[in-house]
Amino acid sequence: MEWCNPVLMNRFFITLLLSALASASAFAQEKKPDPNRIAGKESLDRIEAIDSWKTIFNGKDLAGWHGDTEGYVVKDGILVCQKGAKNLYTDNEYSDFVFKFQFKLTESGNNGLGIRVPKDGGASSHGMELQILDHRGTRYNETSKDGKRKLTWLKPWQVHGSIYGIYPAKTGYLKPLDQWNEQIVICIEDHIKVILNGAVIVDAFLDDITPVDGNDHPGIRRRSGHIMFAGHSDHIEFKDISVAEFSLSPPTPNSEADNQPPAGFQALFNGKDLTGWKGLAHKDASKRRAMKAEEVKEAQAAADEIMNEHWSVNEGVLTYTGKGQSLCTAKDYGDFEMYCEWKIPPGADSGIYLRGTPQIQIWDPWDPRLKEGETIESPEDWVASYKNGRNLGSGGLWNNKRASNRPLTLADKKPGEWNTFLIRMVGDKVTIWLNEKLIVDRTELENYWDREGDRDLPLPRADQIELQHHGSELFFKNLYIRELPY
Repeated sequence: MEWCNPVLMNRFFITLLLSALASASAFAQEKKPDPNRIAGKESLDRIEAIDSWKTIFNGKDLAGWHGDTEGYVVKDGILVCQKGAKNLYTDNEYSDFVFKFQFKLTESGNNGLGIRVPKDGGASSHGMELQILDHRGTRYNETSKDGKRKLTWLKPWQVHGSIYGIYPAKTGYLKPLDQWNEQIVICIEDHIKVILNGAVIVDAFLDDITPVDGNDHPGIRRRSGHIMFAGHSDHIEFKDISVAEFSLSPPTPNSEADNQPPAGFQALFNGKDLTGWKGLAHKDASKRRAMKAEEVKEAQAAADEIMNEHWSVNEGVLTYTGKGQSLCTAKDYGDFEMYCEWKIPPGADSGIYLRGTPQIQIWDPWDPRLKEGETIESPEDWVASYKNGRNLGSGGLWNNKRASNRPLTLADKKPGEWNTFLIRMVGDKVTIWLNEKLIVDRTELENYWDREGDRDLPLPRADQIELQHHGSELFFKNLYIRELPY
């Protein structure tokens, strides 16, 4: 048996152990999920459902565009921003949309994507400019003298994808210079989301942020305008340019018959049966979400039994007896537009929960809710009888504590007549039309279930829509929905 130096053996095993630990750590880091790519996958899954894409660059010429039509040229199906080129605008204006395109950068190349830009206006000064930039380039970076640090002259809100001066983008997702990048921009109301090569790099609600550069940016308040490429004299290439519009729908649906959805919408109610609906498994949405799978299964089975006893379809009308529980969509919804026609008898009370959260109020404004034996004998008595606010009309976000909970105007038709809602929800903001009158204008829907002192926890990003039970007979028809990408 050969003699072994124990000191050398210990060093060998320590080295082996450290190497194994380093490999394990590297493997763990490699396998760690990237939250930006997870968020990107979720958004892309929703975007794949869009069927209204329109190509706005035909690969042959600049039809549909104006501006610097000499600096931008078409070569082999590619839109080329040549050195020295400036701004190129779409002929059409867009308000709410999804825009997708591919681009290829040159070293330190600089351009910009202008959104909601007024006619012949500047991207960052009059609209908003999303950076298109090789922020890795030598023009913006240098290495420290000791070679250990990379120094950049760029501000965080100047890197690729950032809303210039307003909101910084995440980095690390640009492809090498010789490869095409794919970018998708969601621009709906105040929500701006940028997805680069499958990763979310910007997700901002403009109403809730202060521009990071400290300057005033009036463009963030614009709600429509041109899309443009803002040249900065560098060679950049573009292709596969398309847009899908999600502009506001009219306040009443353009339908040929009851329960037949208008173009772009899907029917929540088919006019025949309860397909696509379920019973209310738990009155408290937070507790429902916390239930284990087996608990949900049991609760849902019991809720569906109650649903089938008290909700039915009569001659194309979804009808409720007033003695069961709320009716819920089987699917969860995030951002959307929804049409809903409803009718109530005198004195009835109901509502519509968005993302499982109360509620858009439905009630009879002309019911004084007098107790048995009470009478109204003076104006003071009449005012006192309306402490619950129902005289203001339906449509208010009744459970709000901080934001407004009342409609802007009384728009109800008399009990027994059909009323029409158009409901638009983007982020936590709700806009409502009742019988073609604007009654709620981008008002926050507060999280009723998860309040903490003076503040609420964030509203769930998606959850079920509910037709509220409140002990009254109810009637619904023409329930249509158009999902908005987010």
